[in-house]
Amino acid sequence: MFKNFMPDMTGSSVFELPYESFQKEGIKGLIYDIDNTLVMHGAPPNERCVELFAKLRGMGLKTFILSNNGIDRVKSFSDTVGAEDYLYKSGKPSKKGYLKACGIMGIKPSEALAVGDQIFTDIWGAKRSGMRAVMVDPIDPREEIQIKIKRIPEKLILAIYRGRGRRKT
Repeated sequence: MFKNFMPDMTGSSVFELPYESFQKEGIKGLIYDIDNTLVMHGAPPNERCVELFAKLRGMGLKTFILSNNGIDRVKSFSDTVGAEDYLYKSGKPSKKGYLKACGIMGIKPSEALAVGDQIFTDIWGAKRSGMRAVMVDPIDPREEIQIKIKRIPEKLILAIYRGRGRRKT
């Protein structure tokens, strides 16, 4: 019942994920959310983000920004970090944006890994699209009310997830 809501892994931060392991498991491309995943909501990319994306490119991994934000926010962020490409106003959790991202990167959904901080957008969209997903802890606990409300059922799903012995970095 909860299959499409269950992340394949959870982690404290995008900067702590085992990217070398993902690559050994056949991952060729990473799809990232921006706000509260890579940076605080509305913040510009920081040096740590730029370094992460450079590291991933150096490993031969493709990177993609998939966001429900508008073009100005997403294009600027993507250009600064050097992502392969981006989609703005993507309609997450719709499968359409995730599958389009894979097409642009030239990879299959099974070769993609989505990274985000919300189950009902980032994880659900990725899982429904046939890709693996990692849920990271939100960077900033101060969130808009609609996100705070979604965090309540997220806690239940994550409790079930952890009860099944899933891995956390």
